[in-house]
Amino acid sequence: MLNSSERHKINRIVFGILIGLILYLVLITLLIRFERDSSQSTITNYHQAVWYTVVTLTTVGYGDIYPNTIYGRVIGYIFVLLSVGIYGLLIGQITNIVTTIKQNKMLGYNGTVFEDHVVIIGWSDFGQLVTEQLIGASKQVAIVTNQRAEIDLIHEKYDKKHVFTLYADFENFEVLKKVNIEKSSVVFVNLTDDTEKLVFILNIKKIYDQLEFVVTLQNANLKNTFINAGVTNAISPQEISSKILASYMFEPDVAAYTEDIMSFAHTPTDYDIKQFLVTYDNPFLNQKYQLAFDQIKSRYNGVLIGMVKRNSHGKRHLIKNPQKDYTIELSDYLIVIVNGSSFELIQKAFNVKEGYFKER
Repeated sequence: MLNSSERHKINRIVFGILIGLILYLVLITLLIRFERDSSQSTITNYHQAVWYTVVTLTTVGYGDIYPNTIYGRVIGYIFVLLSVGIYGLLIGQITNIVTTIKQNKMLGYNGTVFEDHVVIIGWSDFGQLVTEQLIGASKQVAIVTNQRAEIDLIHEKYDKKHVFTLYADFENFEVLKKVNIEKSSVVFVNLTDDTEKLVFILNIKKIYDQLEFVVTLQNANLKNTFINAGVTNAISPQEISSKILASYMFEPDVAAYTEDIMSFAHTPTDYDIKQFLVTYDNPFLNQKYQLAFDQIKSRYNGVLIGMVKRNSHGKRHLIKNPQKDYTIELSDYLIVIVNGSSFELIQKAFNVKEGYFKER
């Protein structure tokens, strides 16, 4: 959808073309009228006039047709002078078009085909840390920023295969189609103020009511307010960091282990927690939890620590350390502690990528 500035620009171009065509028709009509009065003239109809003007404006100049009368030559001079201007105009327009295409691509106006990706609204140092974790987990990210200077920095830092960047006003919700927001798995609202985040979410849900949102809160007391507004997860970084800090004080090894498995695995020996959707290809479909627990450990050296089921309303329910007689069903998620080596084996056996997949 074109904005008002783009429509105005197109209207100016169309208007300029129309004026040029009218001026051209007037000049060749006058040229024919003047040249018809001369018995030696070779320009007596529109076919000859158009041929003469084309070879003149293109600077070819065959010399087979030319004006003989004084007034005809005056018009001929006009076409000669116009040929210089037209070439300059064409070169300028081509340069402008190429520049515009490159700039539109850089600013993200051509859009992206990412699907099941994460959309980050607003850029910051914290957003950068989140992006690096997502890339490490093989997740594609679309970043929306309203700061022009940040575009170049993001392009320099990240591969375009993994990160798409859009320069846009946060209040222009229609332009968010360019980040394929409707096919994203989750939207991380990374604005600076809690009130600003809440207003943004309430407004965007009027257009995209099926989106899932994650926010970080400066004020943890607002968590229920954001949940009631339709946010899937509202997280307080201060609350999480305070828990880890307190744990370091009396259970330092537990805290170190927790912090380690919260991030993606950098090496084959690093551990991470992954979740896998249960599909028809999963070898443990319709099997008991205890069987899956034992075989995931023995076959792949992974530790099954939980699962996610959906209730009758479609809401996800996390079950930590389920009872052994739980049945693993289609569209459940299995949560497994793995290292780099076991992750590759499990992903191949389950025939599905890690992570949450938004239902469509």
